[in-house]
Amino acid sequence: MKPHLIVTVLLMSAISLSSASQHSHSILPPPSSLQSIGFGSCLEGQKSLSILSTITAAKPDVFIFAGDNVYAENETLDPKLASLREAYQQLSEAPEFQAMSEAVPILATWDDHDYGLNDAGQDFPQRQASEQLFESFWGVPAADPSRTRPGIYRVVRIGQAPQAIQIILLDTRFFRTPLSKPWIPPLTGRYTPSEDPLQSMLGESQWLWLQEILKEPANLRILVSSVQVLADGHRWESWRMLPLERSKLLDLLEQTKGTTVMISGDRHLAALYRKRTPNGGDLWEMTSSSLNLPLSEIASQIKPETGSFLQGQATTDANFGWIDIDWSERTLSLELRNPRNIRIDGVKIDF
Repeated sequence: MKPHLIVTVLLMSAISLSSASQHSHSILPPPSSLQSIGFGSCLEGQKSLSILSTITAAKPDVFIFAGDNVYAENETLDPKLASLREAYQQLSEAPEFQAMSEAVPILATWDDHDYGLNDAGQDFPQRQASEQLFESFWGVPAADPSRTRPGIYRVVRIGQAPQAIQIILLDTRFFRTPLSKPWIPPLTGRYTPSEDPLQSMLGESQWLWLQEILKEPANLRILVSSVQVLADGHRWESWRMLPLERSKLLDLLEQTKGTTVMISGDRHLAALYRKRTPNGGDLWEMTSSSLNLPLSEIASQIKPETGSFLQGQATTDANFGWIDIDWSERTLSLELRNPRNIRIDGVKIDF
């Protein structure tokens, strides 16, 4: 009997052009069975989007945009979200994105820069307007339950047993309470963990929803969180800043039947993380960031990634994530790939 396994994947997804950008893209539904999943985060529309062409040529069965899918200015004082609309418009008109959305089914979640304010949570005053814009641009179906409730969290179910997959797209922005922000030395981060029981990452309604979703039968679950879950070597935004919330999530996943894979973004670097679970299994997280805005291009100094769960070394060059599913062998290949679709790191695990 194989040990219980949880793999953590943080993602944000993209789907199509919409009335929000005054264009119309065909929205491709996911196939009835998945063998490959691509994902990535942090896409700056002012820079080259050639990595999208690489991903399209690789032909994933679905691609997940895991957040910071566009970059807007501070929208705190603008209820019309002008810069965010402009960023979506620019992406919708890019030939690389148009080709991708016409060939690859896309899912998405958001992070702070496509939410409307750097590091923002529930205190962002334009969050309702931003949600409407997100759901319109990314083509969230009108019948999806997420359309009738606050926040963008949703689940996409693909396939039937023994190849049933849940793709769970968390919303780590709309309900998140402010983080604790003392002075911290440069390059280390800007927050510190807080065990205030009133702080929350997901909010009460999303937590209740997630608990029910994880009770559903599934052979594989992909849990998408825009911010990292396992990483503990930095003090930037992450689940670590809310340790009670992180423990709640990890405990919930350990009790969930089947295999859960979590993927994340946000950090402008890519890495694999692994945590042993009390029941003798493994908890994996794969972070992929950035598609075209990596630390190697935007930081004059880079503090090497550390942490007790880090596997190998992080890469600070452009990258995207890839998951190959072998249903007959019951294995997953978790890979980080460069803009030429060359594997730069990865691991093969049983599930």
